[in-house]
Amino acid sequence: MNKQEKIIVGLSGGVDSSVATLLLLEQGYEVEALFMKNWDEDDNDGYCTAEQDLSDAQKVADKLGVKLHTKNFSADYWDDVFEDFIQEHKKGRTPNPDVLCNQKIKFKVFLDHALSLGADKIATGHYARITNFDDSYQLRTGLDHNKDQSYFLYLLGQLQLSKSLFPLGEISKTRVREIANNNGLITADKKDSTGICFIGERNFSEFLQTYLPKQQGNIVDENGQFIKHHQGLAFYTIGQRKGLEIGGGFSNSPKPWFVADKRINTNELLVVQGDHPLLYHNALTTSKLHWIGTQPTLPLVCQAKIRYRQASQECTINAITDSVKVIFKEPQRAVTPGQSIVFYQDDVCLGGAIIEHRNNE
Repeated sequence: MNKQEKIIVGLSGGVDSSVATLLLLEQGYEVEALFMKNWDEDDNDGYCTAEQDLSDAQKVADKLGVKLHTKNFSADYWDDVFEDFIQEHKKGRTPNPDVLCNQKIKFKVFLDHALSLGADKIATGHYARITNFDDSYQLRTGLDHNKDQSYFLYLLGQLQLSKSLFPLGEISKTRVREIANNNGLITADKKDSTGICFIGERNFSEFLQTYLPKQQGNIVDENGQFIKHHQGLAFYTIGQRKGLEIGGGFSNSPKPWFVADKRINTNELLVVQGDHPLLYHNALTTSKLHWIGTQPTLPLVCQAKIRYRQASQECTINAITDSVKVIFKEPQRAVTPGQSIVFYQDDVCLGGAIIEHRNNE
């Protein structure tokens, strides 16, 4: 490892990227930082924290003695991430913009810009690890399993991994906050950002309604009985409980209601009560398959996650035309079209795909 390598860190104004910057300095690298603005908000309501985040990033950079670059990638974000987000919702699906943001923004336009500034590599505050085995780069889970973010990084390829560093991959979130406190970083106790950057803390449905028309339809139970109207399938996701506002009087059971299916052809939202069998499927098919390294021989027995922070699930991947079919050992709750399924062998992330359809074998 050449310690004279120049590393540009994506400094977001949060504690993770702050400590990543500090650790790289301690390891002897030449370090600069870059603050990315990915959303041009009309921010009169305080939903987006970009201004505060930039201020915090500048204070951290000043404290650590590193140069802070700033760059507005909002146009790239709109074209490559947000447009896809809206189109997927229009189709009644539930996309994951963070996955696309990593591929298209952080590890493409940011990487390209950093290289143009003379960087040898970039670094981020992701909880994941990169190793090299048989001349192939591997993406591995972060050692803090509560914070592991490899799920969001499965679209990276060999080039991106060869040009990236994840300084937090070997340590825990608790330790990250300790390091920040011990070094007097202003971000030490800063609350982690949650949700999607362009939505912030605002109501998700209200935000979507500014970009998507309401298309009223029926909410029905498993017997087809009408319950109430919905405002548009785009505003709901499989497995959702909160926000359905189905009170008493629709059944004799006090169990909560959940979204089991979005029937695009009839514009119906199917809801069920409790831990219902209609919420479970043991097979799914995919699109947009991506392998991080060499494509493995299929069929393959491995593990998979259909959502972030889910425990790894045993499955078998079978080849089909253009993509794969996945059969799980145990039925999975709330398999959601548009979301990512990410494949693992122990702590190695193999790649992933977009969930298209779910069924039971």
